[in-house]
Amino acid sequence: MKEQTNEGPATGPFVTQPTASKKERIADGVTQARLRLRHRGMLILFAVWVVLPLIVAAFYLYFIAEDQYESRVGFSVRKEETSSPVELLGGITELSGNSSSDTDFLYKYIRGRQMMLSVDAKLNLREVYTRPADPVFALKRNASVEEMEDYWSRVVKVFYDTADGLIEVRVVAFSPEDAKRIAQEIFDEGSRKINELTAIARDDSTRYAEIERDRAIERLKVARQALTAFRIRTQIVDPEADIEGRMGLLNTLQTQLATALIDLDLLLNNTNPGDPRIVQTQQRIEVIEDRISEERNHFSTSSASADIPYSSLVGEYEGLLVDLKFAEESYIASLAAYEAAFAEAQRQSRYLAPYVSPTLAEISEFPQRATLLALTGGFLFITWAIAVLIFYSIRDRR
Repeated sequence: MKEQTNEGPATGPFVTQPTASKKERIADGVTQARLRLRHRGMLILFAVWVVLPLIVAAFYLYFIAEDQYESRVGFSVRKEETSSPVELLGGITELSGNSSSDTDFLYKYIRGRQMMLSVDAKLNLREVYTRPADPVFALKRNASVEEMEDYWSRVVKVFYDTADGLIEVRVVAFSPEDAKRIAQEIFDEGSRKINELTAIARDDSTRYAEIERDRAIERLKVARQALTAFRIRTQIVDPEADIEGRMGLLNTLQTQLATALIDLDLLLNNTNPGDPRIVQTQQRIEVIEDRISEERNHFSTSSASADIPYSSLVGEYEGLLVDLKFAEESYIASLAAYEAAFAEAQRQSRYLAPYVSPTLAEISEFPQRATLLALTGGFLFITWAIAVLIFYSIRDRR
């Protein structure tokens, strides 16, 4: 009885306990079923979003994408360091500019459309880069100029070392020969462009020097014609020489006057007042004085132009001499500058010096399949993870 009594009350709680555990197990089963459903959805999304595109990308990279080869060429713009004859004459700076600006220009020119069109005209880039079986890494056959320019920036990479002024160009193509041909054509076209710019600068400097030379010649002609007109008008070849001659004549008259005055004094002291020699000597003195007065008047007025002071003619003549001397010196300097510019134009002062000739690849380096596949997988996984986080964030807010 005790055993039954003890079992009776003891079984009360144990009878209800299995009933509660059954409900909890049912609820836990439903919860686990719902979790497994969400997990399946995430796994399906992962397979569709990450695994399947990654398999497609791997298949395309390893079985469809064609091998690409790289050719490299490196060069710098060199300038001859020579002293110009113009610098020796007048301290004028060099006729050419700084080569660093040429390197900056060439760096942008290689990356631009004009370089692409020049290379396309020689090598037909559409034929080189068109691969119908590889639409991702190849160029469309009917690509527009804008599409070709965008593709050019993908297959031609330009690296510029501003410290040393060195440019390195890396060209990628579907065959090593095509890559080398394009790299060589880029180098040749860059060299032609540098020579063209240098020729334009030289032509400008030569043209300006020629203009200055012609201007100096015209100035010299005008100065000489003005001096000739002055001599014809005044009938004086050299006013300074004319003055020296007049001064010599005046000095001679002064000497003769002094001698006549001495003779007159001697006659007055030693002869009678009515002596005819006294009268002749007095007349001689008067003539000499008149001549001296007339010669002195010539210094204030010209014999050929009585209305023009002789001093003014001398000043005008000296001004003409100054103009003539300046015109002659300008002519000599401009002629030297023209000869120097012409000599400079006959030689090449700028050129491209390659430190790496266009290379011919032996193995394919592109496309970088492992790197591209890793980047693709990482991007797909990150986007899938972001989508999962957004899903759980929205679910937790409900």
